[in-house]
Amino acid sequence: MNCIKNAKIITMDKERRVIERGFIKWRDGVITQIGEGECGDVDAFDAQGKTLYPGFIDAHTHLGLTTNGVGEEGDDFNEESEPCTPHMHIIDGINPMDISFEEAIKAGITAAVVSPGSANAVAGDIALIHTYGRRIDKMLIKTVGVKFAMGENPKMIYMNKEQTPYTRSAIAAIIREALYKAKRYNEDKKKAEAEGEDLPEYDIKNEALIPLLEKKVKAHFHCHRADDIFTAIRIASEFDIDYVLIHCTDGHLIADELKEEGAYAVCGPLLCDRCKPELANLTPENPALLDKAGVNVSICTDHSETPIQYLPLTAAIAVKNGLPRERALAALTINPAVAIGADDTIGSLEKGKFADMSLFDGDPLDVYSSPTLVVAGGEIRYERTE
Repeated sequence: MNCIKNAKIITMDKERRVIERGFIKWRDGVITQIGEGECGDVDAFDAQGKTLYPGFIDAHTHLGLTTNGVGEEGDDFNEESEPCTPHMHIIDGINPMDISFEEAIKAGITAAVVSPGSANAVAGDIALIHTYGRRIDKMLIKTVGVKFAMGENPKMIYMNKEQTPYTRSAIAAIIREALYKAKRYNEDKKKAEAEGEDLPEYDIKNEALIPLLEKKVKAHFHCHRADDIFTAIRIASEFDIDYVLIHCTDGHLIADELKEEGAYAVCGPLLCDRCKPELANLTPENPALLDKAGVNVSICTDHSETPIQYLPLTAAIAVKNGLPRERALAALTINPAVAIGADDTIGSLEKGKFADMSLFDGDPLDVYSSPTLVVAGGEIRYERTE
């Protein structure tokens, strides 16, 4: 099968087209044609008028880093031996055999951003992956960022170890030191190459931050409190790096400032309690208030904080609290794709993008609704049996 026909298609492209009765074709996992009417393919899957959406994207998770049903032995998302570990490759810790991947696909989630935890001020790289497969090397779409963490988490982890950072100022200082060293290292490398001199001694931590300084990836800042959000923006401005604000819990208090900065906000988890002081202002209205201010909003589960299969339910909670339904769908599709710099391949149903899509016979934001068909990479990954 390489075509779906008789579908109502929600494209989520720039025009936000809705094709009332159309088809979509693909080859080698990439969309080749989308339009109204019939596709003329005798082997086409007949959607029978059901609604087709782009595959959902969870913009911030720890998927595969905390194996279900396993304790400390399966916990691989925080390297707490030192507060600055930019050289850690997150794919080395992901277990694709974890059942959460299957649960993600069954919920229509075809891609996820997998990040290190927030124990370290500088934690390592961040991967955008397909949610299907057995070997992470083949599931990797691309590296999209470097993880930084502000606020309570690094403070509490290292205060208990009686080592820096004890304060927010120390966290910022560790991040600045790492970025400055990498900047100077990169400048020395380029100068040596241009002048035919010996390169500086190889430094794996500095090397890991060069793609960020060259704007090939983005800084993903874990930040809840408003002052931490502004510190993240300040550091990004100092080093001229692109960034995404992860959690952005106090975002609704400073929405006008974030709009002025052109910031990207990844909100979530919304299905959680106020388990620490910096979550005091947590509200499910946050996505709606940020969106109303004109901020690009994505919604995440922070899996396993909220299990990944509840991503659509999390979006529904945002709708219940003021986020327009069409904006909630954008927060699961095109918005995260744009925020992480992957909208050339995912996030909408358009020619040239991955054939990742989910077919629903009900509202995907309804707790009673689930996909009848999930196609990812041009292959059927899930089909519901009645």
